[in-house]
Amino acid sequence: MPDGERPVRGRLDQPRVPGRFRLPRWDADTFGRFAEAAARFMGTAQFIVVMTVVVILWVSFNLIGLAGMRWDPYPFILLNLFFSTQASYAAPLILLAQNRQDDRDRIQADADRRRAAAQKADTDYLAREIAALRIALSEVATRDFVRSELSRLIEEIDRRDPPNPVPAATPEP
Repeated sequence: MPDGERPVRGRLDQPRVPGRFRLPRWDADTFGRFAEAAARFMGTAQFIVVMTVVVILWVSFNLIGLAGMRWDPYPFILLNLFFSTQASYAAPLILLAQNRQDDRDRIQADADRRRAAAQKADTDYLAREIAALRIALSEVATRDFVRSELSRLIEEIDRRDPPNPVPAATPEP
């Protein structure tokens, strides 16, 4: 290669070989738990109190300037940047926590649907069994029915063949 020429890195009509740079991989569950914890904390009164104290201290130090500590003068641009950064991280964390909760709710709803279907099947089975028992009981002779039939038969027999009088016992000599 003559002096002054640079080596050709590759042709533009050929695809590049992927580099060795890889983004770090995060465990989705661990990151999700972190997102839920952050979202849970951001939804508390403690978070609001802490943020209020931070803002009051920030504004106080930058207005009064104790010991020359005025790092963010009046329009408080750095404080605004801090809040913007916090919001840009908070929104996705809250959405991630909501998505995880939606997934849990979906799984719970599926389990509830399966349980409800099983209970409905059990209830339908029991209703059919009760109906079958009612039908069977309607065909079974009740005690009152049997008594009335027996009384009727006894009366009919008595009408056909009157009972023979039993001879009175005669005393023996």
